[in-house]
Amino acid sequence: MLFDWFLNLVWCVVLVLAAPWLAYRRWIRKKRFGSWRQKLFGQVPSRAGKGRCLWFHAVSVGEVIQLSSVVAELRRHDPDLEIAISTTTTTGYEVAQQKFPGDLILFWPLDFSWAVAHALDRIRPDLVILVELELWPNFLRIAERRGIPVALINGRITERSFRGYQRLGPVAAGMLSRIAWLAVQNPLYADRFRMLGAPEDRIQITGSIKFDGVKTDCRAAEVDAFRHLLGLPDDAVVFLAGSTHPPEERLALEAWLSVREEFPGLYLFLAPRHAERFKEVATLVEQQYRLPLLKRSQIASPRGRAPEESVVLLDSLGELSRLWGLASVAFVGGSLVPRGGQSMIEPAGFGVPVIIGPQNWNFADVVAQLQSIEGIQTVANGDELAGVLRFLLQHPEVAQAQGERAQALIVTSQGATRAIVVGLLAMCCRTSTREVSAGQPWESRAA
Repeated sequence: MLFDWFLNLVWCVVLVLAAPWLAYRRWIRKKRFGSWRQKLFGQVPSRAGKGRCLWFHAVSVGEVIQLSSVVAELRRHDPDLEIAISTTTTTGYEVAQQKFPGDLILFWPLDFSWAVAHALDRIRPDLVILVELELWPNFLRIAERRGIPVALINGRITERSFRGYQRLGPVAAGMLSRIAWLAVQNPLYADRFRMLGAPEDRIQITGSIKFDGVKTDCRAAEVDAFRHLLGLPDDAVVFLAGSTHPPEERLALEAWLSVREEFPGLYLFLAPRHAERFKEVATLVEQQYRLPLLKRSQIASPRGRAPEESVVLLDSLGELSRLWGLASVAFVGGSLVPRGGQSMIEPAGFGVPVIIGPQNWNFADVVAQLQSIEGIQTVANGDELAGVLRFLLQHPEVAQAQGERAQALIVTSQGATRAIVVGLLAMCCRTSTREVSAGQPWESRAA
Protein backbone atom coordinates (compact mmCIF):
# COMPACT_ATOMS: atom_id res chain seq x y z
CA MET A 1 0.00 0.00 0.00
CA LEU A 2 2.86 2.40 0.79
CA PHE A 3 4.27 1.90 -2.71
CA ASP A 4 0.83 2.69 -4.17
CA TRP A 5 0.90 6.08 -2.50
CA PHE A 6 4.47 6.71 -3.57
CA LEU A 7 3.30 6.14 -7.14
CA ASN A 8 0.34 8.46 -6.51
CA LEU A 9 2.80 11.18 -5.52
CA VAL A 10 4.87 10.53 -8.66
CA TRP A 11 1.78 10.78 -10.88
CA CYS A 12 0.70 13.99 -9.12
CA VAL A 13 4.08 15.56 -9.87
CA VAL A 14 3.86 14.39 -13.49
CA LEU A 15 0.36 15.82 -13.82
CA VAL A 16 1.42 19.20 -12.39
CA LEU A 17 4.44 19.38 -14.71
CA ALA A 18 2.26 18.42 -17.69
CA ALA A 19 -0.46 20.97 -16.84
CA PRO A 20 0.83 23.74 -19.18
CA TRP A 21 1.12 21.28 -22.06
CA LEU A 22 -2.36 19.89 -21.35
CA ALA A 23 -3.78 23.43 -21.22
CA TYR A 24 -2.13 24.23 -24.57
CA ARG A 25 -3.51 21.06 -26.12
CA ARG A 26 -6.99 21.73 -24.74
CA TRP A 27 -7.44 25.44 -25.38
CA ILE A 28 -5.13 26.16 -28.32
CA ARG A 29 -5.14 22.86 -30.23
CA LYS A 30 -8.75 22.08 -29.17
CA LYS A 31 -7.75 18.59 -28.09
CA ARG A 32 -10.48 16.73 -26.21
CA PHE A 33 -9.48 14.66 -23.20
CA GLY A 34 -12.73 12.90 -22.34
CA SER A 35 -14.25 12.54 -18.88
CA TRP A 36 -11.91 13.69 -16.13
CA ARG A 37 -14.32 12.22 -13.56
CA GLN A 38 -13.68 8.80 -15.02
CA LYS A 39 -9.95 9.31 -15.55
CA LEU A 40 -9.01 11.06 -12.29
CA PHE A 41 -11.46 9.45 -9.89
CA GLY A 42 -12.49 6.19 -11.53
CA GLN A 43 -16.14 7.28 -11.70
CA VAL A 44 -16.80 5.03 -14.68
CA PRO A 45 -20.27 3.65 -15.48
CA SER A 46 -21.23 0.83 -13.13
CA ARG A 47 -21.83 -2.58 -14.63
CA ALA A 48 -25.39 -3.66 -13.89
CA GLY A 49 -25.06 -7.34 -14.83
CA LYS A 50 -23.89 -10.16 -12.57
CA GLY A 51 -22.48 -12.46 -15.25
CA ARG A 52 -18.90 -13.13 -16.24
CA CYS A 53 -17.22 -9.92 -17.44
CA LEU A 54 -14.13 -9.30 -19.56
CA TRP A 55 -12.66 -5.79 -19.49
CA PHE A 56 -10.69 -4.90 -22.64
CA HIS A 57 -8.46 -1.85 -22.73
CA ALA A 58 -7.82 -0.43 -26.21
CA VAL A 59 -5.84 2.82 -26.14
CA SER A 60 -7.25 4.46 -29.28
CA VAL A 61 -9.09 3.91 -32.56
CA GLY A 62 -6.74 1.34 -34.04
CA GLU A 63 -6.87 -0.95 -31.02
CA VAL A 64 -10.65 -0.58 -30.74
CA ILE A 65 -11.13 -1.68 -34.35
CA GLN A 66 -8.88 -4.69 -33.77
CA LEU A 67 -11.19 -5.90 -31.00
CA SER A 68 -14.13 -6.51 -33.34
CA SER A 69 -13.02 -9.98 -34.41
CA VAL A 70 -12.01 -11.03 -30.87
CA VAL A 71 -15.26 -9.90 -29.25
CA ALA A 72 -17.34 -11.49 -32.01
CA GLU A 73 -15.53 -14.82 -31.61
CA LEU A 74 -15.87 -14.73 -27.82
CA ARG A 75 -19.59 -14.06 -28.14
CA ARG A 76 -19.91 -16.98 -30.51
CA HIS A 77 -18.58 -19.25 -27.75
CA ASP A 78 -20.40 -17.52 -24.88
CA PRO A 79 -23.36 -15.30 -25.87
CA ASP A 80 -23.94 -14.30 -22.22
CA LEU A 81 -20.46 -12.89 -21.75
CA GLU A 82 -20.45 -9.27 -20.56
CA ILE A 83 -17.92 -6.96 -22.19
CA ALA A 84 -16.46 -3.66 -20.97
CA ILE A 85 -14.17 -1.67 -23.27
CA SER A 86 -12.04 1.25 -22.12
CA THR A 87 -10.03 3.70 -24.19
CA THR A 88 -7.67 6.58 -23.46
CA THR A 89 -8.61 8.90 -26.33
CA THR A 90 -11.94 10.55 -27.08
CA THR A 91 -11.89 9.37 -30.70
CA GLY A 92 -11.28 5.83 -29.50
CA TYR A 93 -14.19 6.21 -27.09
CA GLU A 94 -16.53 7.42 -29.83
CA VAL A 95 -15.55 4.62 -32.21
CA ALA A 96 -16.04 2.06 -29.42
CA GLN A 97 -19.54 3.41 -28.82
CA GLN A 98 -20.31 2.96 -32.52
CA LYS A 99 -18.81 -0.51 -32.89
CA PHE A 100 -19.96 -1.98 -29.56
CA PRO A 101 -23.32 -0.30 -28.87
CA GLY A 102 -24.53 -2.99 -26.48
CA ASP A 103 -21.39 -3.06 -24.32
CA LEU A 104 -20.09 -0.90 -21.50
CA ILE A 105 -17.77 1.81 -22.84
CA LEU A 106 -15.57 3.86 -20.50
CA PHE A 107 -12.35 5.84 -20.19
CA TRP A 108 -9.32 4.11 -18.70
CA PRO A 109 -8.56 5.48 -15.22
CA LEU A 110 -5.29 7.27 -14.65
CA ASP A 111 -2.87 5.25 -12.52
CA PHE A 112 -3.87 6.75 -9.15
CA SER A 113 -4.73 4.04 -6.64
CA TRP A 114 -8.15 5.53 -5.83
CA ALA A 115 -9.11 5.84 -9.52
CA VAL A 116 -8.07 2.25 -10.22
CA ALA A 117 -9.89 0.90 -7.14
CA HIS A 118 -13.13 2.76 -7.93
CA ALA A 119 -13.07 1.62 -11.56
CA LEU A 120 -12.54 -2.02 -10.56
CA ASP A 121 -15.35 -1.74 -8.00
CA ARG A 122 -17.74 -0.50 -10.68
CA ILE A 123 -16.76 -2.87 -13.50
CA ARG A 124 -16.16 -6.01 -11.37
CA PRO A 125 -14.20 -7.79 -14.13
CA ASP A 126 -13.27 -11.45 -14.05
CA LEU A 127 -10.41 -10.77 -16.44
CA VAL A 128 -8.67 -7.61 -17.72
CA ILE A 129 -7.23 -7.73 -21.24
CA LEU A 130 -4.74 -5.13 -22.44
CA VAL A 131 -4.40 -4.67 -26.21
CA GLU A 132 -0.86 -4.39 -27.64
CA LEU A 133 0.98 -2.74 -24.73
CA GLU A 134 -0.25 -0.59 -21.86
CA LEU A 135 1.50 -1.13 -18.53
CA TRP A 136 0.57 0.84 -15.42
CA PRO A 137 2.12 -0.24 -12.09
CA ASN A 138 -0.71 0.73 -9.72
CA PHE A 139 -3.35 -0.93 -11.88
CA LEU A 140 -1.38 -4.16 -12.13
CA ARG A 141 -0.59 -4.24 -8.40
CA ILE A 142 -4.19 -3.58 -7.33
CA ALA A 143 -5.62 -6.09 -9.81
CA GLU A 144 -3.18 -8.71 -8.50
CA ARG A 145 -4.17 -8.03 -4.88
CA ARG A 146 -7.82 -8.52 -5.81
CA GLY A 147 -7.13 -11.77 -7.61
CA ILE A 148 -8.10 -10.36 -11.02
CA PRO A 149 -5.88 -11.86 -13.74
CA VAL A 150 -4.54 -9.54 -16.45
CA ALA A 151 -3.69 -10.67 -19.98
CA LEU A 152 -1.94 -8.90 -22.84
CA ILE A 153 -3.15 -9.71 -26.35
CA ASN A 154 -1.71 -8.75 -29.73
CA GLY A 155 1.35 -7.80 -27.73
CA ARG A 156 4.02 -5.79 -29.45
CA ILE A 157 6.89 -3.60 -28.34
CA THR A 158 8.69 -1.29 -30.74
CA GLU A 159 12.42 -0.70 -30.54
CA ARG A 160 11.79 2.74 -29.05
CA SER A 161 9.43 1.40 -26.37
CA PHE A 162 11.81 -1.46 -25.64
CA ARG A 163 14.64 0.97 -24.91
CA GLY A 164 12.34 3.01 -22.68
CA TYR A 165 11.23 0.01 -20.64
CA GLN A 166 14.83 -1.17 -20.36
CA ARG A 167 15.63 2.03 -18.50
CA LEU A 168 12.99 1.12 -15.92
CA GLY A 169 14.87 -2.09 -15.10
CA PRO A 170 13.22 -4.03 -12.25
CA VAL A 171 10.10 -1.84 -12.41
CA ALA A 172 9.34 -3.11 -15.92
CA ALA A 173 10.11 -6.69 -14.87
CA GLY A 174 7.77 -6.32 -11.90
CA MET A 175 4.92 -5.10 -14.07
CA LEU A 176 5.38 -7.89 -16.61
CA SER A 177 5.51 -10.51 -13.84
CA ARG A 178 1.96 -9.51 -12.90
CA ILE A 179 0.58 -10.34 -16.35
CA ALA A 180 -0.77 -13.88 -16.41
CA TRP A 181 -0.57 -14.39 -20.18
CA LEU A 182 1.23 -12.50 -22.95
CA ALA A 183 -0.07 -13.31 -26.44
CA VAL A 184 2.45 -11.58 -28.70
CA GLN A 185 2.57 -10.97 -32.43
CA ASN A 186 5.91 -12.46 -33.45
CA PRO A 187 9.20 -13.94 -32.18
CA LEU A 188 10.96 -10.55 -32.13
CA TYR A 189 8.41 -9.10 -29.73
CA ALA A 190 8.50 -12.29 -27.66
CA ASP A 191 12.29 -11.89 -27.26
CA ARG A 192 11.92 -8.27 -26.21
CA PHE A 193 9.31 -9.09 -23.56
CA ARG A 194 11.51 -11.93 -22.35
CA MET A 195 14.54 -9.64 -22.04
CA LEU A 196 12.47 -7.15 -20.04
CA GLY A 197 11.62 -9.84 -17.49
CA ALA A 198 8.36 -11.43 -18.63
CA PRO A 199 8.22 -15.07 -17.45
CA GLU A 200 9.07 -17.44 -20.30
CA ASP A 201 6.17 -19.80 -19.60
CA ARG A 202 3.59 -17.01 -19.93
CA ILE A 203 4.59 -15.88 -23.43
CA GLN A 204 2.82 -17.31 -26.48
CA ILE A 205 3.30 -16.24 -30.10
CA THR A 206 -0.19 -16.01 -31.60
CA GLY A 207 0.31 -13.68 -34.57
CA SER A 208 -1.43 -10.35 -35.04
CA ILE A 209 -5.18 -9.85 -34.87
CA LYS A 210 -4.65 -6.82 -37.11
CA PHE A 211 -4.71 -9.23 -40.03
CA ASP A 212 -7.95 -10.89 -38.87
CA GLY A 213 -11.24 -9.34 -39.86
CA VAL A 214 -9.50 -7.20 -42.49
CA LYS A 215 -11.83 -6.69 -45.42
CA THR A 216 -10.56 -7.90 -48.79
CA ASP A 217 -13.46 -7.33 -51.22
CA CYS A 218 -13.51 -3.83 -52.68
CA ARG A 219 -16.85 -4.68 -54.31
CA ALA A 220 -18.49 -5.69 -51.03
CA ALA A 221 -21.95 -4.25 -50.36
CA GLU A 222 -20.73 -1.92 -47.60
CA VAL A 223 -18.03 -0.48 -49.87
CA ASP A 224 -20.45 -0.09 -52.77
CA ALA A 225 -22.85 1.68 -50.41
CA PHE A 226 -20.23 4.34 -49.77
CA ARG A 227 -19.46 4.57 -53.49
CA HIS A 228 -23.16 5.24 -54.16
CA LEU A 229 -23.49 7.63 -51.23
CA LEU A 230 -20.54 9.75 -52.34
CA GLY A 231 -21.60 9.77 -55.98
CA LEU A 232 -18.59 7.91 -57.37
CA PRO A 233 -18.87 6.17 -60.74
CA ASP A 234 -17.89 2.50 -60.76
CA ASP A 235 -14.71 3.26 -62.69
CA ALA A 236 -13.66 6.21 -60.50
CA VAL A 237 -9.93 6.59 -59.90
CA VAL A 238 -9.35 7.70 -56.30
CA PHE A 239 -6.23 8.83 -54.46
CA LEU A 240 -6.98 8.38 -50.74
CA ALA A 241 -4.62 9.88 -48.16
CA GLY A 242 -5.69 8.40 -44.85
CA SER A 243 -4.71 8.66 -41.17
CA THR A 244 -2.79 11.81 -42.01
CA HIS A 245 -0.96 14.23 -39.71
CA PRO A 246 0.14 17.78 -40.55
CA PRO A 247 1.59 18.62 -43.07
CA GLU A 248 0.71 15.39 -44.89
CA GLU A 249 -2.65 16.72 -46.11
CA ARG A 250 -0.78 19.56 -47.83
CA LEU A 251 1.68 17.11 -49.39
CA ALA A 252 -1.19 14.93 -50.64
CA LEU A 253 -2.93 18.00 -52.10
CA GLU A 254 0.25 19.06 -53.89
CA ALA A 255 0.77 15.54 -55.25
CA TRP A 256 -2.82 15.39 -56.50
CA LEU A 257 -2.60 18.81 -58.14
CA SER A 258 0.68 17.90 -59.83
CA VAL A 259 -0.77 14.83 -61.59
CA ARG A 260 -4.26 16.15 -62.23
CA GLU A 261 -3.37 17.65 -65.62
CA GLU A 262 -2.41 14.20 -66.85
CA PHE A 263 -5.25 12.47 -64.98
CA PRO A 264 -8.09 15.03 -64.83
CA GLY A 265 -10.63 12.50 -63.54
CA LEU A 266 -8.59 11.68 -60.41
CA TYR A 267 -10.47 12.13 -57.13
CA LEU A 268 -8.73 13.10 -53.87
CA PHE A 269 -9.97 11.87 -50.50
CA LEU A 270 -8.42 13.18 -47.27
CA ALA A 271 -8.92 11.38 -43.95
CA PRO A 272 -7.09 13.11 -41.06
CA ARG A 273 -6.04 10.84 -38.20
CA HIS A 274 -7.60 12.98 -35.46
CA ALA A 275 -11.14 14.35 -35.40
CA GLU A 276 -10.10 17.67 -33.86
CA ARG A 277 -8.23 18.46 -37.10
CA PHE A 278 -11.23 18.10 -39.42
CA LYS A 279 -11.93 21.84 -39.34
CA GLU A 280 -8.25 22.69 -39.84
CA VAL A 281 -8.03 20.52 -42.96
CA ALA A 282 -11.29 21.93 -44.34
CA THR A 283 -9.84 25.42 -43.95
CA LEU A 284 -6.64 24.33 -45.70
CA VAL A 285 -8.58 23.05 -48.71
CA GLU A 286 -11.15 25.83 -49.04
CA GLN A 287 -9.26 28.96 -47.97
CA GLN A 288 -5.60 28.29 -48.72
CA TYR A 289 -6.01 26.19 -51.88
CA ARG A 290 -9.42 27.64 -52.82
CA LEU A 291 -10.72 24.25 -53.88
CA PRO A 292 -14.31 22.99 -53.62
CA LEU A 293 -14.82 20.61 -50.72
CA LEU A 294 -17.26 17.79 -50.04
CA LYS A 295 -17.58 16.74 -46.40
CA ARG A 296 -18.61 13.20 -45.60
CA SER A 297 -20.48 14.47 -42.52
CA GLN A 298 -22.78 16.57 -44.70
CA ILE A 299 -23.76 13.72 -47.02
CA ALA A 300 -26.76 11.94 -45.53
CA SER A 301 -28.28 10.43 -48.67
CA PRO A 302 -27.01 9.33 -52.09
CA ARG A 303 -26.03 12.24 -54.29
CA GLY A 304 -25.38 12.80 -57.96
CA ARG A 305 -21.95 12.31 -59.46
CA ALA A 306 -19.25 13.90 -57.32
CA PRO A 307 -17.23 16.49 -59.30
CA GLU A 308 -13.61 15.44 -59.81
CA GLU A 309 -12.36 18.92 -58.99
CA SER A 310 -13.70 18.63 -55.44
CA VAL A 311 -11.68 17.30 -52.55
CA VAL A 312 -13.60 14.84 -50.37
CA LEU A 313 -12.95 15.24 -46.63
CA LEU A 314 -13.68 12.06 -44.67
CA ASP A 315 -14.64 13.82 -41.44
CA SER A 316 -16.21 10.75 -39.88
CA LEU A 317 -15.19 8.20 -37.28
CA GLY A 318 -14.80 4.46 -37.75
CA GLU A 319 -15.48 4.44 -41.51
CA LEU A 320 -11.98 4.56 -42.96
CA SER A 321 -11.54 0.78 -42.69
CA ARG A 322 -14.26 0.39 -45.33
CA LEU A 323 -13.49 3.51 -47.34
CA TRP A 324 -10.01 2.21 -48.20
CA GLY A 325 -11.88 -0.10 -50.58
CA LEU A 326 -12.72 2.92 -52.78
CA ALA A 327 -9.07 3.78 -53.36
CA SER A 328 -7.10 3.19 -56.53
CA VAL A 329 -3.91 4.35 -54.79
CA ALA A 330 -3.52 4.90 -51.04
CA PHE A 331 -1.13 6.97 -48.98
CA VAL A 332 -1.00 6.01 -45.28
CA GLY A 333 -0.09 8.92 -43.04
CA GLY A 334 1.93 9.42 -39.91
CA SER A 335 4.90 8.27 -41.99
CA LEU A 336 6.25 11.47 -43.56
CA VAL A 337 6.39 12.99 -40.08
CA PRO A 338 7.98 11.58 -36.90
CA ARG A 339 4.84 9.82 -35.65
CA GLY A 340 5.82 6.21 -36.35
CA GLY A 341 3.22 5.60 -39.04
CA GLN A 342 -0.35 4.31 -39.07
CA SER A 343 -1.59 0.89 -40.09
CA MET A 344 -1.29 0.04 -43.77
CA ILE A 345 -2.92 -3.38 -43.29
CA GLU A 346 -6.47 -2.33 -44.20
CA PRO A 347 -5.74 -0.78 -47.62
CA ALA A 348 -3.34 -3.65 -48.36
CA GLY A 349 -6.14 -6.08 -47.52
CA PHE A 350 -8.27 -4.55 -50.26
CA GLY A 351 -5.42 -5.03 -52.72
CA VAL A 352 -4.87 -1.28 -53.02
CA PRO A 353 -1.31 -0.21 -53.97
CA VAL A 354 -0.01 1.56 -50.86
CA ILE A 355 2.50 4.41 -50.51
CA ILE A 356 4.11 5.26 -47.16
CA GLY A 357 6.81 7.56 -45.86
CA PRO A 358 10.02 6.34 -44.17
CA GLN A 359 8.97 6.83 -40.52
CA ASN A 360 7.06 3.65 -39.73
CA TRP A 361 8.63 2.26 -36.57
CA ASN A 362 5.17 1.48 -35.14
CA PHE A 363 4.65 -1.01 -37.98
CA ALA A 364 8.24 -1.94 -38.79
CA ASP A 365 7.51 -5.66 -38.90
CA VAL A 366 4.55 -5.31 -41.29
CA VAL A 367 6.46 -2.89 -43.50
CA ALA A 368 9.40 -5.30 -43.66
CA GLN A 369 7.08 -8.14 -44.71
CA LEU A 370 5.45 -6.01 -47.42
CA GLN A 371 8.79 -4.71 -48.67
CA SER A 372 10.15 -8.23 -48.95
CA ILE A 373 7.46 -9.06 -51.53
CA GLU A 374 7.46 -5.62 -53.21
CA GLY A 375 3.99 -5.04 -51.81
CA ILE A 376 4.47 -1.40 -50.77
CA GLN A 377 6.13 1.80 -52.03
CA THR A 378 8.18 4.07 -49.74
CA VAL A 379 8.78 7.76 -50.45
CA ALA A 380 10.95 10.29 -48.62
CA ASN A 381 9.05 13.53 -49.25
CA GLY A 382 6.20 15.22 -51.07
CA ASP A 383 7.98 15.33 -54.42
CA GLU A 384 8.56 11.58 -54.32
CA LEU A 385 4.93 11.06 -53.29
CA ALA A 386 3.82 12.87 -56.44
CA GLY A 387 6.28 10.90 -58.55
CA VAL A 388 5.20 7.48 -57.27
CA LEU A 389 1.52 8.43 -57.55
CA ARG A 390 2.07 9.41 -61.19
CA PHE A 391 4.00 6.20 -61.88
CA LEU A 392 1.28 3.96 -60.41
CA LEU A 393 -1.42 5.78 -62.39
CA GLN A 394 0.62 5.52 -65.58
CA HIS A 395 1.24 1.79 -65.04
CA PRO A 396 -2.00 0.28 -63.71
CA GLU A 397 -0.69 -3.26 -64.29
CA VAL A 398 2.24 -2.56 -61.92
CA ALA A 399 -0.13 -1.03 -59.36
CA GLN A 400 -2.45 -4.03 -59.58
CA ALA A 401 0.39 -6.53 -59.13
CA GLN A 402 1.70 -4.65 -56.09
CA GLY A 403 -1.76 -4.63 -54.53
CA GLU A 404 -2.31 -8.32 -55.20
CA ARG A 405 1.00 -9.28 -53.55
CA ALA A 406 0.12 -7.24 -50.47
CA GLN A 407 -3.37 -8.68 -50.29
CA ALA A 408 -2.04 -12.24 -50.47
CA LEU A 409 0.30 -11.53 -47.54
CA ILE A 410 -2.58 -10.21 -45.43
CA VAL A 411 -4.82 -13.19 -46.16
CA THR A 412 -2.13 -15.78 -45.39
CA SER A 413 -1.25 -14.02 -42.09
CA GLN A 414 -4.72 -14.39 -40.60
CA GLY A 415 -5.65 -16.69 -37.72
CA ALA A 416 -4.47 -14.95 -34.53
CA THR A 417 -8.00 -14.28 -33.27
CA ARG A 418 -8.78 -17.96 -32.79
CA ALA A 419 -5.58 -18.60 -30.81
CA ILE A 420 -6.23 -15.57 -28.61
CA VAL A 421 -9.86 -16.49 -27.93
CA VAL A 422 -8.84 -20.05 -26.99
CA GLY A 423 -6.34 -18.61 -24.51
CA LEU A 424 -8.81 -16.14 -23.01
CA LEU A 425 -11.49 -18.79 -22.60
CA ALA A 426 -8.95 -21.04 -20.87
CA MET A 427 -8.15 -18.19 -18.46
CA CYS A 428 -11.85 -17.72 -17.79
CA CYS A 429 -12.16 -21.43 -16.95
CA ARG A 430 -9.23 -21.21 -14.53
CA THR A 431 -10.80 -18.16 -12.90
CA SER A 432 -14.09 -20.02 -12.57
CA THR A 433 -12.34 -23.00 -10.97
CA ARG A 434 -10.66 -20.74 -8.41
CA GLU A 435 -13.97 -19.10 -7.57
CA VAL A 436 -15.72 -22.41 -7.05
CA SER A 437 -12.90 -23.85 -4.94
CA ALA A 438 -12.71 -20.72 -2.83
CA GLY A 439 -16.45 -20.73 -2.35
CA GLN A 440 -16.53 -16.94 -2.55
CA PRO A 441 -18.85 -14.71 -4.54
CA TRP A 442 -17.34 -11.90 -6.58
CA GLU A 443 -18.20 -9.29 -3.99
CA SER A 444 -16.07 -11.07 -1.40
CA ARG A 445 -13.09 -11.38 -3.71
CA ALA A 446 -13.26 -7.72 -4.72
CA ALA A 447 -13.45 -6.37 -1.22
